[in-house]
Amino acid sequence: MPNRSDAALAAPEPRDARAWALALNSYRDPQVHRGIFEIVATVLPLAALWTFMWLTLDTGYWATLLLAIPTAGFLVRMFMIQHDCSHGAFFRNKWANDWIGRIFGVFTLTPFTFWRRTHALHHASSGNLDRRGIGDITTLTVAEYESRSPLGRFFYRLYRNPLVLFVVGPAYLFLVQHRLPVGLMRKGWRPWASTMGTNATIAGIVVLLVWLIGYKAFLAIFLPVVLLAASLGVWLFFVQHQFERTSWDREDHWTWHEAALRGSSYYDLPAILRWFTANIGIHHVHHLSSRIPFYRLQQVLRDFPELKNVSRINLVESLRCIRLGLWDETQRRLVSFREARRAKG
Repeated sequence: MPNRSDAALAAPEPRDARAWALALNSYRDPQVHRGIFEIVATVLPLAALWTFMWLTLDTGYWATLLLAIPTAGFLVRMFMIQHDCSHGAFFRNKWANDWIGRIFGVFTLTPFTFWRRTHALHHASSGNLDRRGIGDITTLTVAEYESRSPLGRFFYRLYRNPLVLFVVGPAYLFLVQHRLPVGLMRKGWRPWASTMGTNATIAGIVVLLVWLIGYKAFLAIFLPVVLLAASLGVWLFFVQHQFERTSWDREDHWTWHEAALRGSSYYDLPAILRWFTANIGIHHVHHLSSRIPFYRLQQVLRDFPELKNVSRINLVESLRCIRLGLWDETQRRLVSFREARRAKG
């Protein structure tokens, strides 16, 4: 494990994204005992909270809804462990990564093999204006938006509306879209097997729980937790790439390392939120070296404090990202619809 003096000597120049990726390779070694601890520290509280939610149904539904907030937090954390498994970062053993990912994918309503493929495409093309599509939040350039018909502009603005983007969209994504291998329909049997296998397991668990506690209790517990967790997850993904000074380029100017470092944010969250989100806010480091386990990302920032100043946004600043909706290729930043209209005159 690198120590602080070694890290200080090895720190690349601030602008050298490729060198940063190489410098971070030594942090990619997962620890089995730490991985097991993180699973236990996530699964047991999640199971306990779901049980407490069921017990409070007769006390008052307000208590059930209050418990849904931390429960959703643990479900988000489960998704982040699954996310690490998709990168082969949680355990050294591929079999362990795959099966933990598949099992957790049932509870997060995410077919693991299918999602792993789409997420890999996201990592391979993030920040590339000519390769937008699977695994991204749809983002138009100012010119593309202006070239659309009035109806086309209306539907894009509707899509970027916060209510659609963070409430309706996440519900549709996890409850409907993930039930079919959308985007990989012609990629052979594996996406289908992953999706249908996950669907069948989810259906079996739902039938069992409805039989045990009834469909009203099941929906009263299941829906608020899943919907809240889905919205939180999409919000995190949004902030990780949809901030004002992100990086987008056309294919002939795009480089993977620069897009990873400059096009992904360092979402500087309070400690408790960092824990629940499994350090996913340190997203620029994650994109530079996706095989680093989430529990070592803070160590990277301690050893290389220079990275704390790259694409950093805090919780308050992140709320301002909601208004952004278009990439201005001239100014090289995300702008709001109002800013784009003013620039046009």
